[in-house]
Amino acid sequence: MAWFKRRHIFTTLLISIIVLISMRAMEFDLSKFRDFRNMIEFLSGWYPIETEIIPRMIMESLDTMAMAFLGSFLGLVVALPLAFVAARNTSRSPFLYGAFRIGLSFLRSVPEIVFGLILLTALGLGPFPAVIAIILHNIGVLGKLISELIEAADVGPQEAMKSVGASRWLANLFAIIPQIWPNVLSHYFYRFEVAIRTSLILGFIGGGGIGQQLFNHFKTFQYQSVAVDVLLIMIMVILVDFAGSKIREAVI
Repeated sequence: MAWFKRRHIFTTLLISIIVLISMRAMEFDLSKFRDFRNMIEFLSGWYPIETEIIPRMIMESLDTMAMAFLGSFLGLVVALPLAFVAARNTSRSPFLYGAFRIGLSFLRSVPEIVFGLILLTALGLGPFPAVIAIILHNIGVLGKLISELIEAADVGPQEAMKSVGASRWLANLFAIIPQIWPNVLSHYFYRFEVAIRTSLILGFIGGGGIGQQLFNHFKTFQYQSVAVDVLLIMIMVILVDFAGSKIREAVI
């Protein structure tokens, strides 16, 4: 019966009002789905798919996969040590804790496409600026997520290692990382999936990979080629999800 408290009723009404206002502002109207003829006509142009370009698009997909992997992996490598400084229970001082938290928030708040646009003007077209953009954003996201895992870690193993003379960082390394590692991998593979989709968007602005090909095919109305691009993108995401689940099972 706790759900019928006056506070909960007020919260429900407030959320309902916000939802209604948002729907009106966004012109949210489900009646627009009544006529599917335009969508069916559009999708019919996707078939049959352009099989001749599959080998070339597979190579572009591998470029996108490499871009996403490198951006997410290097982001994790940098974010992991930074997360220990940005965690309240492992940071050496409140000043460092606050400074690194603000720094991670800044990196996290800037979308990859903004980093990409800035870096493309400085470094030119190609996948390298896109990789740097993914790295910078992932440092902010993974640093925040891992720091929260560190703060939630059990303090018992740390105290046990310190009681036998282990240094602060040695205790953190061997007492905290084994506890949080499965969750770190889970966050990493999720960010890897996100990086694949981000690589597609960065391809729209000249970052290369299958995203740039998808943009070009859409722009030139080559919808049979678009079907190939979309199919390969789906396969990439499914493969990453499958590989991530198997690796997590092996670690846990």
